[in-house]
Amino acid sequence: MNKILIINGHPAKNSFCDAISKTYAETAAGKGKEVAVLNLYDLDFNLNFTGSYNREMHTGDEKDLLQAREKIIWAQHLVIVHPVWWGSVPALLKGFLDRVLIPGFAFKYKKNSPFWDKLLSGRTATLIYTADTPVWYYNLVYRAPSVNMMRDRVLGFCGIKTRSILGFGSLRFSNDGQRKKWLHKVEKLASKEAS
Repeated sequence: MNKILIINGHPAKNSFCDAISKTYAETAAGKGKEVAVLNLYDLDFNLNFTGSYNREMHTGDEKDLLQAREKIIWAQHLVIVHPVWWGSVPALLKGFLDRVLIPGFAFKYKKNSPFWDKLLSGRTATLIYTADTPVWYYNLVYRAPSVNMMRDRVLGFCGIKTRSILGFGSLRFSNDGQRKKWLHKVEKLASKEAS
């Protein structure tokens, strides 16, 4: 795992997800890994998927989406950082996934079969999320819907195996001391995964 792509799915700059992304990136780079960070708030693309999954689509996509696909192909490990909003990922991250993980790139349906080829196999991922809900409550009561979606229905569907999941909450009631402790956990995780 020498090439790591961090995808920051928070739509605002200077969020705690920014701090998490930077901490992971700096720690992994300090271990000698090649690290790229993709802040989705910097990208210029239409969130709305208006095509059809019945055909492969690569032509006509915005430059930022094409470059994002190149980075995903380059990466051996993906780190996806996002807040949990309404039990899911923000619209920016969802639109990014809709537009980037298209047939012929991330997966390919088999003719006359309910099954598909997972075209991004061989890669691993880490999911890091923030929530206003305490993590234990999000997992136990809500059954972690964003984690299930990302791990099973998105990454797993494309062949990417999730190695680690790290959640932080309640963000709304956290203070600077708590956030420093959480960033230390990100450091430890990044150091372990980059070893």
